[in-house]
Amino acid sequence: MDFSVKKLASDAGVFFTRAVQFTEEKLGQAEKTELDAHFENLLARADTTKNWTEKIFRQTEVLLQPNPSARIEEFLYEKLDRKIPSRATNGELLGQYMLEAATDFGPGTPYGSTLIKVGECQRRLGGAEREFMQTASVAFLGPLRNFLEGDWRTISKERRLLENRRLDLDACKTRLKKAKAAEAKAAVKGAAATPDFQETRPRNYVLSASAAAAEQELRVAQTEFDRQGEVTRLLLEGIGSTHVNHLRCLHEFVEAQAVYYAQCHQYMEDLQKELGRFQNIFAVNTSFGSPSAGSPGADALRVEEVKPPPAGTRKAKVLYDYDAADTSELSLLADELITVYTVPGMDPDWLVGEKGNQKGKVPVTYLELLS
Repeated sequence: MDFSVKKLASDAGVFFTRAVQFTEEKLGQAEKTELDAHFENLLARADTTKNWTEKIFRQTEVLLQPNPSARIEEFLYEKLDRKIPSRATNGELLGQYMLEAATDFGPGTPYGSTLIKVGECQRRLGGAEREFMQTASVAFLGPLRNFLEGDWRTISKERRLLENRRLDLDACKTRLKKAKAAEAKAAVKGAAATPDFQETRPRNYVLSASAAAAEQELRVAQTEFDRQGEVTRLLLEGIGSTHVNHLRCLHEFVEAQAVYYAQCHQYMEDLQKELGRFQNIFAVNTSFGSPSAGSPGADALRVEEVKPPPAGTRKAKVLYDYDAADTSELSLLADELITVYTVPGMDPDWLVGEKGNQKGKVPVTYLELLS
């Protein structure tokens, strides 16, 4: 019990001494040991690394999971060291709703059939998003989190300890300075005063002993400060290795993102082509003049019989390759220029396209109208 009380009193004394030294430094009443320029540069680089790593980490979390409630839930599961439950992505949910709607509307109807196609595509997009989130979380967020919760905490702990050692060192310097000043002052007074031969322990002796003790404390404090400074310096120099590691993780993140967007682009391109063919199959009265039901070629577009209007033709740039589903359509190649026009009664999602001697229907979504 006595040991605990003594230790508590000693710790309180050290804390009080540091507080006094810190306050006097802020008031300009005490000197402060300055770190060398290289050390200060290491500290500045470490602080910059921590601040930007934290911002990049938080914003990447928002990119991967925009829902703040879901992010809080995942954070709590991580802190409780429990497995995060699987959650459907927004694309997967949308695809599921479209498939269920198609069942109610009838999968044999044009709308229901299209909902099935789009819903399946949305589910594939959601699956690709899930894979990207998992890859990015492991390859990019994981290392950033390890730095913030591991390396940086160690650096911060050693920096605080170094600051305490510096305060102790400067407090010892202040005590030694005061002890020497008191000793010099007593020596001046002693030379002018009449000596007291009955005093067994002159005051000069006591002051000298006090100054010697202060010098010994200063040497110990300087040694501890130098040792702690070297430990902190080694940790700060390790920030360079952290940058190299984060650079590698950044490349992996970009690779995962490129794969994800390439998959999405391919899925949407396939869907667009499929919908173009699908729309032609279910098109009603797409031929000009709306021939009567049951007549031969009632649903066929007789493009060879269509002539361009006197005015209204336009140039269009092809955005994507398009393969004609039948003889009434015109195959297209990306970036080529064609002439397009429409006539009354034509499906607004289609135009008549001409290139050279070829003529046929072309989907509007594959074109960029120029003039």
